[in-house]
Amino acid sequence: MRSDLPALIIIDMQKAMANPAAGQRNNPDAAERIARLLAAWRAADAPVVHVRHISRTPGSLFWPGQAGVQFQDALAPLPSEHVVEKNVPDAFIHSTLERWLRVRGIERIVMAGVSTNNSVEGSARSAGNLGFDTTVVADACFAFACTDYAGQARSADEVHAMALANLNGEYATISDSASVLRALTGM
Repeated sequence: MRSDLPALIIIDMQKAMANPAAGQRNNPDAAERIARLLAAWRAADAPVVHVRHISRTPGSLFWPGQAGVQFQDALAPLPSEHVVEKNVPDAFIHSTLERWLRVRGIERIVMAGVSTNNSVEGSARSAGNLGFDTTVVADACFAFACTDYAGQARSADEVHAMALANLNGEYATISDSASVLRALTGM
């Protein structure tokens, strides 16, 4: 594994995210883009981390033992790839992620996954605060429609865009998969 390349961190790409019960989402091609990123990282022998959410709420799609907890088949980790389990949105809280990166001298990370406004945003904020050079791949993330605090329905695109705006420049650089792939292959 080449620690001189950024680590690809794939967040919560589990079978539950493909369940219609998860809600209306944006970026329908995000999983395909994540798969392309994953293939490129593997070809470059660059570090890959898969993050899996394990819920503490009975009945959740992510409750242990549910089919939804499993990684999506196309994005399943190889035995050589690191897996981090989390119980809260932020992949750095109560996990070994920061230590795993630091021990390997990895200072740059690229994040993709779901959901943009929850686990991706929470993890990217921590990464930025911890001093990691963080890139979030906008078209390899997605969000779900929701209602805001004032009762206004917000589309998945709106939720996604606002989460990216919250991160841009302060915690992370926002990019797209084509640019990230060009940068990886150009290194």
